[in-house]
Amino acid sequence: MGIIPEKYLREWSRLLKAGREGSLYKREGGPMNGYLALSPLIVFLLVYLVSSITVKDFYSIPIASAFLIASCYALIITRGGIEQKIAIFSEGAGNKNVLLMIWIFVLAGAFASTAKDIGAIDATVNLTLMLLPERLMFAGIFIAACFISMSIGTSVGTIVALVPVATGLASQTGVSPAFMAAIVTGGAFFGDNLSFISDTTIAATKTQGCPMQDKFKANIFLAAPAAIIVAAIYIFQGHGIEAAAQAGPVEWTRLIPYISVIVLALSGMNVIPVLAIGIATNAIIGFSSGELTWSSWLGSIGNGIGGMGELIIVTMLAGGMLELIRSNGGIDFMIRLLTSRITGKRGAEFSIAALVSLANLCTANNTIAIITTGGIARDITRKFGLDPRKTASILDTFSCLVQGVLPYGAQLLMASGLAAISTMEIIRYLYYPFALGLIAILAIIFRFPRRYS
Repeated sequence: MGIIPEKYLREWSRLLKAGREGSLYKREGGPMNGYLALSPLIVFLLVYLVSSITVKDFYSIPIASAFLIASCYALIITRGGIEQKIAIFSEGAGNKNVLLMIWIFVLAGAFASTAKDIGAIDATVNLTLMLLPERLMFAGIFIAACFISMSIGTSVGTIVALVPVATGLASQTGVSPAFMAAIVTGGAFFGDNLSFISDTTIAATKTQGCPMQDKFKANIFLAAPAAIIVAAIYIFQGHGIEAAAQAGPVEWTRLIPYISVIVLALSGMNVIPVLAIGIATNAIIGFSSGELTWSSWLGSIGNGIGGMGELIIVTMLAGGMLELIRSNGGIDFMIRLLTSRITGKRGAEFSIAALVSLANLCTANNTIAIITTGGIARDITRKFGLDPRKTASILDTFSCLVQGVLPYGAQLLMASGLAAISTMEIIRYLYYPFALGLIAILAIIFRFPRRYS
């Protein structure tokens, strides 16, 4: 989302080492059994997966319902009085990172809705159809997402800017909206993994004590081949695609909202003021063209925010439940379990990859997962003689891999909300995160790149 000051990284690391990260409240009756502490996450996955398999439809089960059941279970197994347990849950649900994501959801919903009502999406779709040959459309959208995300350092900002356009193109070409949303989401994680101003890059390099440019050089050997392979797949899949309707006339004035959002994001401005300016731009264009009145503009904003309602609830439920897991010692247990039987450099690198992956599963935030496990990863690196640049690359790559396919992660929730589809529909079309994960695993097995192994 933005650059994390080094002093906060040091403070978070201090709290983690003290075993107090994530909660201001002490547990009663001593530490909880580790497997029991992690069990709410298992309950969530079981409820969601078993229910979906039972009804034979992965898209009909609201993810918020599964989180509610798992959250209630987490409250029941947590020691202490009911007020104390609810306080811990509320601390997680009201965490500043959670609230920041909610602000982004609210503003993104308002921007997307008002942009649609003034015709900005239709105008951008017509321009894209005019400029890009149909057979290169998929690859073009993917490369644009890669470039923008690498420039602005945030996957969420890229998704906000491009998913509405991509789903608009889907209606013109007869392609699944989930497929188009997946193209943007995959490209967004390319930049999130490599950008010098990405939170994950900053956290990975700071915790391992290596320069950003060195981590980039180690990382590019993994990310570039994955991106090239995926772009080639999109070029192949683009053959035979024909637009359901010819591109209409491009109304250039209505392109201004999306152009302004991308330009402002590329300039380094935080995503929240970028979206606020975008909403104001939509209002100016809508009022001047007669597409919007004051009441219809307010109604459009309300509709956009309402469309993000489930995402907001899921984000808060997930934050509260994961806070209880941390408070009960679940993450500390997981770290001890994964680092107890390391043998050799390959085992050390795989343990770091597993450590940050599971931490990301338990926090739904790749930056926090890196900060949580960075100190342990640094100790493993020193003990087994690993290259800190490779360790930083592993931390960033595997956290982005898990975050990229996490149905309750902010990125997929945002993409699904903007495209009005289920996160599970998007996951089935996510090529890039899986390609990156496969190459990263092979790099550990075959000690590649040699220079950093």
